[in-house]
This record gives sequence, C-alpha cells and structure tokens, in this order.
Amino acid sequence: MGSSKLLSLLVTLYLLAPTSISSDVSLSPEELTQIPVKFLDFAKKPEIFYWMVNIRRKIHENPELGFQEFETSKLIRAELDQMGIPYKFPVAVTGVVGYIGTGQPPFVALRADMDALAMEESVEWEHKSKVPGKMHACGHDAHVAMLLGAAKMLQVFRHEIKGTIVLVFQPAEEGGGGAKKMLDAGALENVEAIFGLHVSSLFPVGSVASRPGPTLAAGGFFEAVINGKGGHAAIPQHTIDPIVAASNVIVSLQHLVSREADPLDSQVLTVAKFEGGGAFNIIPDSVTIGGTFRAFSEESIIQLKQRIEEVVMKQASVQRCNATVTFDDKSFYPVTVNNKNLHEHFQKVAADMLGIQNIKENRPLMGTEDFSFFAEAIPGYFYYLGMNDETKGKFEAGHSPYFRVNEDALPYGAALHASLATRYLLENQPKTTLASGSLHDEL
Repeated sequence: MGSSKLLSLLVTLYLLAPTSISSDVSLSPEELTQIPVKFLDFAKKPEIFYWMVNIRRKIHENPELGFQEFETSKLIRAELDQMGIPYKFPVAVTGVVGYIGTGQPPFVALRADMDALAMEESVEWEHKSKVPGKMHACGHDAHVAMLLGAAKMLQVFRHEIKGTIVLVFQPAEEGGGGAKKMLDAGALENVEAIFGLHVSSLFPVGSVASRPGPTLAAGGFFEAVINGKGGHAAIPQHTIDPIVAASNVIVSLQHLVSREADPLDSQVLTVAKFEGGGAFNIIPDSVTIGGTFRAFSEESIIQLKQRIEEVVMKQASVQRCNATVTFDDKSFYPVTVNNKNLHEHFQKVAADMLGIQNIKENRPLMGTEDFSFFAEAIPGYFYYLGMNDETKGKFEAGHSPYFRVNEDALPYGAALHASLATRYLLENQPKTTLASGSLHDEL
C-alpha cells in the first residue's frame, strides 16, 4: 500500500472511522502540507468544537489553584478514559501524562497548564466562576480543552502514529513551578521535543506569534523585612523609622537597572509590595517590601539577585535599621528559549494551516513562564495563539478580572497541537529501532 494512505486516513477523520494502513511514512511534501489543513477542518466540526467549548466552560466554572487542581485532573482523566488513552496519575500531585501511539521512539510532547488565579471574576456571563476569589484569568481552561481536543483527533488514528505523543497536563504554572516538579517526576522521559501554547489577545483569531531563541525572561520574587524601633510620630527622635529606611531602599533599588545594567540587556526590577504601619501617628517597628526581578540571561539574573540583597541590607543599615531578604525559589523561572530547529518546524506547519501571512513575529517579553523548565531540559517551543476579534468587544490581557477567552480560537489550538506532533514524528523517524518493550511497557 502506498504512502499516500496516511493522507487518505486523515480524510476519514471526517467520519470518525479509523482504518489500518501501511507502515510506510515517506509522504510527499504535498501530502505533508495537507495534514494541518485536514486537522483544522476536523477541529472545526460542530461536534468537536462544542465538545471543547463545554469542557472549557466546566473548568472555568470550577477554577482551582496550583497543586489543587483535583477536579480539573479528574475531568481530564475521565475524558482520557472515554477515549481509551492510557495515562499516568498522579504526576506532581495533580498532573496527568497521557500517551498516544506505539510507546516507542520518537517521543514528542504537548503541554497544557491547568491552574487558575487567586482573583475575583468581574465578567458577568452564564459560566462565571462559581468559586469566590478564584478565576481562570489566564486561559488555562482553554489550554486544557485544546489539548483534549487534539487528543481526541489523534486517538482516532492512533494505530497510524509512528512514535509516541505525550500529553502533559501540568499543574501550578502560576508561580508554583509545576513544570519543574513534573520534570523531576520523569514526565518527559525519552521525549525529544515539547510544544506549548498560550492564548493571546494581542493577535487576531486565526493567527499565531512566536520567535526563535529567548522569548520570555527569567525571573523571581523577593521580600525584605526592614526592622527599626517604633514609637509616637510626634517624637521621632526616640524611634528608628523603618518607613524612611524602606523608602530609601526602594529608590536605591531602582538604580540597579537604570545605572548598573547594560542598556542593551533588558532587565526589570519592580517593588510592588509595601506594608507597614496601621495608624497616622505611630511609627511602626518594621516594614515589609517585596517585588519581582527579571532578565534575559543567567548572568544578569544572578547579578541582579546579589545586588538586591546588598542594597536592601546596606541601605537599611545607613538608616540604623536591620533587614532580612528572602527569595522565593519556588517562583524562580529560567529564560524561556525556543529551539531554532523547532522554530523552523513550527513555521512550516503553521504556514500550511493558516497561511504565511498569519504567522506573526513576537518580540521578547519580560513575562515569565514555567514552560522554561521543559525547554531548558529538552528542545522546546512556546508560541501564542491569537484570539482577538474586534466584533466581539475588547479582549483583556491575562491576569485581568475582565479576562475572556474567544472560544473561536479553540479549533486552531487543537489542530496545531495535533499537526505539530504528527509532523514531528513523521519527519524525525529513528534510524535504528530499540528493542521492543524497552520503553513504556505499560502502553
């Protein structure tokens, strides 16, 4: 049987009827270009589209914070069970790792984060968050729905996949470092490459944006407690004022970027927390400040961290106070770096699906993303999925209480997931075959 059979098989996706074909995977360039088109057509079918919409809305109504995604994980496992997709659970507390294909090389992974944010939703609609103080304000509910949509399509022709697609449903992206915990738990064992996406209101629906190399900054959080001696505001000479000391600390911290950093080396240091005092006429004993620091190189982030501690301690000392500085290691994320070879792969697949005019160049951003842990361990690629549509009103950026997801973007994300993984396996077949049963015997 000819290699064109895989393309014919993709056409049968319209009928949800898997068939058996030859093991020949040497498709022509024309046949490869049709794979993303067929996946997108399939993902737009009403029964697939509304299935993803319903999943996304269920998750949206019941948001869960990092490492607390028990109901979200339960929903994912129920859907995988219905599809007949094997998985490992628990991985890093609430994470789920599913497998589609042979259980043999090559292995390629697709990632979706699951956690919500600790904030109150301000959007009034039928499926508003039912949990006070928690909201899916960054689109992770849509990310899960799209990866499940990709899984549904891929499972239809699982017998034709020449390798293994690993589905990574990850907890605690929002400051919990869930990706690091999944790595430590072996979630990417044998995986050669991983792809991740994020919805974005900056780009129109039907478009994508990314870039090779560094795309998101490294960064973390710090907190400093400055201790003085409290007393009555009318007799400040009997006190050691920590508010004045903290004010001097903050001003000096701003000089680290403006006066010490190379202007061509992007860095950010922001003090966003200042707590101290509870009355207009009482100088407090202590003040707490905190913030975030970001940079695009390991050397710069290490230098910035060292100088933050030095400035806080020495400026506090000048004002006769003492201070302690702590850094939240759990919230520290490395630079997110997109592999250049995977960038070329992404460009080809996305162009075949969306047209070259709908692939945007994304400038580096000072935001952080714990996908960086995956991309640090193996070749990784992180991109943005456009969802803006001016006819549907303004779509706010992530972490806004008014954040909304344009559900019209769901088929594009699901189809890109499936296409990127399928094409990667077809184009990266191993030259030698390992002994049968040596990898993932549970499959």
